[in-house]
Amino acid sequence: MRKAVFASVAAAVILAFAPTALANGLNLNGLGARAISLGGAFVALADDFTSVFWNPAGLARIAKGTFGASGSDIIPSGSYTLTLPQPVGTVIDTTTQTKHYLGGIAAYAAPIAPGLVAALGIYTPSGLGASWDGSKMGYISGGRTDIEWMSKVGLVTFAPSIAYSFSDAFAIGASLNINYGMFDTSMYAGSVDLRPMGLPFAAFDLGQYKESETGWGVGATIGLQVRPSSAVSFGAVLRTASTVKFSGSASIDKLPALGVNGSSDMRRSVTWPMWLAAGVAVHPFDALTLSADVQWTQWSKIQTIATTYLDASWAPLMASSGKDVMPMYWQDALQVRFGAEYALSQSLKLRAGYYMDPSAAPDRTMNILLPNYDFKGITFGLGYAAGPVAIDAGCEILLGTDRTISPDLVNTDPNYAHAVPGLYKMTIFAPSISFAYRFD
Repeated sequence: MRKAVFASVAAAVILAFAPTALANGLNLNGLGARAISLGGAFVALADDFTSVFWNPAGLARIAKGTFGASGSDIIPSGSYTLTLPQPVGTVIDTTTQTKHYLGGIAAYAAPIAPGLVAALGIYTPSGLGASWDGSKMGYISGGRTDIEWMSKVGLVTFAPSIAYSFSDAFAIGASLNINYGMFDTSMYAGSVDLRPMGLPFAAFDLGQYKESETGWGVGATIGLQVRPSSAVSFGAVLRTASTVKFSGSASIDKLPALGVNGSSDMRRSVTWPMWLAAGVAVHPFDALTLSADVQWTQWSKIQTIATTYLDASWAPLMASSGKDVMPMYWQDALQVRFGAEYALSQSLKLRAGYYMDPSAAPDRTMNILLPNYDFKGITFGLGYAAGPVAIDAGCEILLGTDRTISPDLVNTDPNYAHAVPGLYKMTIFAPSISFAYRFD
């Protein structure tokens, strides 16, 4: 009963906060304070409850029933500036609204037969979001300062998992990933020329656009770990693509003035792409562990995102305006990660890490609602274990490379027609904490 209560509370907390996690691409950079403080170089080291995310083969290393939960508070600090050639000058100078985007993982794992471990996990592998001060966005909101500009894209994964250890040297594992997705957007709907309809309005303001959707998809994770000796270990993981089929509704507040329904049901499918990772960990001496990972995501699967509006009046309207297709043209990305752990004692360990995380989004589709940056991540943390209890704390600082999209380029190059010009900056501070309990 006690284990069930722990798991229910953790699941409720993760579901409450999952939709608003900020990340690069659509994925978070890692889960679990221990793994995060090692720069996410954890594929070969995974041997705790977070293995359901990092490498399910690591679950086979769990000798007794274990429950764990971890949470991260992702605090972005970004800015957006749009400066036009003189004599116009700067027309937008704003910052992201201060928000705390929470994500996490919880799992229970236990041996069920010699060498065989089963687990059930729930975690937030993905999230992307932005929220801007609409009062400063008038230049791209038809002069209005009451338009809300925000986006939230998130994924919660329920992961029943199994792992088997053939020997101390070799283990395999797999998870079924049942994915629940969320997609919310608010922005300026733009204006429409009504003169072809016989009305005297060349630019009729459509006002606020909003949409909200949820959906389900299924995928799997397969992993292995090889430990030929106590001094070295290797790991490899494949997470399959998962297409989430969203359904929900959209609204445009001024459409009823044109005799058109103000809202429409909608459908949209988004594919979370395949993820491949490989890692190695070495122990030069007993107190020191060094790890390194390469992690590749097939973001090129996201070229465009199409939306079907079910209302008969919305379908031709959105098609004629091009609003039923969202160009992305994302590119595959390779992360390189490094971590180090030093044991000050049997109970206390210090950790640090570094990783390079390139943006999936090209300049030609950079925009304020799904912003992407090239990040350099600096991580650090510590872990303490006493008896059946383990507590880990970590922190990551993500330094985003400034991105500049030229207004002239957007105006003259058709390839940049879907980019939002301006100067984008982003830094993210993300503390995390984990707790695990081993049931004897």
